[in-house]
Amino acid sequence: MIKIEKYHLTRKPSDEEIIQFVDFLHNHLDQFGDSVIDIKKAIDYALSGESGKGGFLLAGYLGNELVCCVVMNRTGMEGYIPENILVYIATHRDHRGKGIGKELLNEAISEAEGNIALHVEPDNPARYLYEKIGFTNKYLEMRLQK
Repeated sequence: MIKIEKYHLTRKPSDEEIIQFVDFLHNHLDQFGDSVIDIKKAIDYALSGESGKGGFLLAGYLGNELVCCVVMNRTGMEGYIPENILVYIATHRDHRGKGIGKELLNEAISEAEGNIALHVEPDNPARYLYEKIGFTNKYLEMRLQK
């Protein structure tokens, strides 16, 4: 069982911990990840007190080792778009397949107020975990890159 730490506006991680979370996500999201800059932006958004922003970060530890991490952002769009977007979830590659990611995801679902959306690549193996937990594919997402 992992020890889960929750960070948010009133319980922020230290600057060193933020760097650790950014590096962890960057290293363990594999080919499905984003740049360090974008990961840091999502964490800053989750910890922000600005109107329309917020969310939380969950960090899972085995002993002192960070083994999984979640970043959840509030959308501020209750009703017509889910209230939350699960921006990042990653499990340390040496600890995958042990139920750690599922445990952290269930905790994130429990902590989030309202519905949750997430984006997942069709070939991402985590997609099956999301489906098992109850996420459905309601829409095909389309983007215009400008």
